[in-house]
Amino acid sequence: MAELLLEFLSEEIPARMQRGAAADLARLLGAELARRGLAAGSVEAFAGPRRLAAVATGVPRRRPDTREERRGPRVGAPDRAIQGFLRSAGLESLDRCERRETPKGAFWFAVTERQGAPAAALLPEAVRAVAEAMPWPKSMRWGAGRLRWVRPLRGVLCLFDGAVVPGALPLGDGAAHIAFSGAASGHRWMAPAPVAVSSFADYRAKLEAAYVVCDGAERARRIAAGARALAAEAGLEFRPDPALLEEAAGLVEWPVPLIGAIDAAFMALPPEVLATAMKTHQKYFPLYRRDGAPADRFIVVANIEAPDGGAAIRAGNERVLRARLHDARFFWDRDCEETLESRTPRLDDVVFHARLGSVGGKRRRLEALAPAIARRVPGAAPDAAARAARLCKADLVTQTVVEFPELQGVMGRYYALHDGEAPEVADAIAGHYAPAGAGGACPEAPLSAALALADRLDTLAGFFMIGERPTGSRDPFALRRAALGTIRIIMERGLRLPLRALAEAAAAGHGAESPPDVAAAVLAFIEERLRVHMRDRGLRHDVAGAVFAVADDDDLVRLRRRADSLAAFLATADGADLLAAFRRAANIVRLEEKKDNSAHSGAIDAEALAEPAEIALAGGLDRAGREIAAAIAGERFDDAMRALAALRGPVDRFFDEVTVNAPDARLRANRLRLLARIREALSTVADFSKIEGAPRA
Repeated sequence: MAELLLEFLSEEIPARMQRGAAADLARLLGAELARRGLAAGSVEAFAGPRRLAAVATGVPRRRPDTREERRGPRVGAPDRAIQGFLRSAGLESLDRCERRETPKGAFWFAVTERQGAPAAALLPEAVRAVAEAMPWPKSMRWGAGRLRWVRPLRGVLCLFDGAVVPGALPLGDGAAHIAFSGAASGHRWMAPAPVAVSSFADYRAKLEAAYVVCDGAERARRIAAGARALAAEAGLEFRPDPALLEEAAGLVEWPVPLIGAIDAAFMALPPEVLATAMKTHQKYFPLYRRDGAPADRFIVVANIEAPDGGAAIRAGNERVLRARLHDARFFWDRDCEETLESRTPRLDDVVFHARLGSVGGKRRRLEALAPAIARRVPGAAPDAAARAARLCKADLVTQTVVEFPELQGVMGRYYALHDGEAPEVADAIAGHYAPAGAGGACPEAPLSAALALADRLDTLAGFFMIGERPTGSRDPFALRRAALGTIRIIMERGLRLPLRALAEAAAAGHGAESPPDVAAAVLAFIEERLRVHMRDRGLRHDVAGAVFAVADDDDLVRLRRRADSLAAFLATADGADLLAAFRRAANIVRLEEKKDNSAHSGAIDAEALAEPAEIALAGGLDRAGREIAAAIAGERFDDAMRALAALRGPVDRFFDEVTVNAPDARLRANRLRLLARIREALSTVADFSKIEGAPRA
């Protein structure tokens, strides 16, 4: 077994693509080696600003001889079947096939023998296949070449068992190619000369000596450690942002953290403006004082060890940040000259969607919908909800948000406080965008939750009204995220909302021809996402489906509690036995109904109850029916499950002691109605036919 080392050297690879590219390279290289009979023991890949590398260990030095047999059609089969078989086997005629007798008759067999070959002879084609199959999010061609890569390729290092693989990577149909080499390039400025390597360990060590850290995780670790040390020296705290740390590690080959200063004049800006200007626009790391307040220092990561200790780099980055913060302060000062209220008319000029009108129209719809929701949210005042809805989009036309779109809502809160609005109104303006994603925090304040729900229901109703619904992986308007946000806010706050009526109100606000139809579609979509939400939190999908099938309910909290009670019941011995009894009863009734071509349902004939076991079952079903109905009406779902559990004994006794298909037609029909009643009783709690393994009733 030997080691294969592969490196593609190119112009700068965008940091956001590096993690995915490394995973794709490892996957593709492993697959191409296996396809050629050279399956590796392991494949590990690394990415950086200029290089994408992989090391495969445990690779056979030679592909073994192989013999593959494929059975074809029967001898004498139609010519069309014969020709299809030959094409699939890569053969031209039956002369290359063997006729063999089998217990099922004579068949044609295609036998393909492939001689072994040195791995080095097979690797050039594998490398080419990997390069051509790399699924870059964006790629390009350069010069006269046809090969696509994220940026122009400059070199390919390919070593197998310590020796250069003889071969080249063609760039197109012509003579242009990149010959494989055994040399790696060091840092672009500090050590640009190529260095010969003999193995992955040698590659890693010599790149380190040439000021290149090939492992992105190690670069991120060094950035964090260096930044933390600089912050501690200044008496400050470094709080690593994982996403920014990964991006910074993808921008440099030799990370050198430096600490810079922020002019005191800019520290009066909102902290979010400072952080966004540094993190999003400049890829700097903000530093913080011990009390958590923003510090007038930042960390910038250089890609070079400068002779002056980084003084010029530090000064240059301070100058760039100063200019950006100067613009931010200008925008902030200008924005504070006008109130949010005075900006609301301009929202009519901002398009929300070509078929759904302007943001101004959305604002007016929210003014009507948010108070209706607030009445159902404990602690949320309808008047305050209307005010927050009126102002919640106004910051979209401020200069600061135009410059820093990430701060929509956040800046609205600052402007509202500056204008003297109530703090809860200001907080709702900022909080109504939450949760920002699947893992984002939900709004905590009641008013914020009410406005956030109104915003999402308005969006869902509008897009469903015009037929813009998610399909497969396509969801351009993030409607799945809107539905999940709605679910999370309701569930995490335990809100008991008439969701159908609220969705109808949202649809009516859009002028829908049939608000109930739109609301039904929105509710079905939310229910679908609720199933996913429940599954992700450990609830079996079939249990959720069983509850949803019988509970025509738009109270998500009640649905979840009902599903949780059912799941807990099914996990008990009584639940498992009763499910088995349901399956048995449903199967018998289904088969007999099919045989008789009629339904066995209706009232039980008390006079036809002959056996003690069936009398006990009839009485138990009557009691359970009353208890289950009362428990469900009172939302005592655990009590409903206990009422179901009480049926276990009578049901077991019935099956042990009673012959369902009695010779007497009257007894048989009555006993089949008893079994149907078992199915009906259980179906008032959930559709047990949807539980995995249960028959379809």
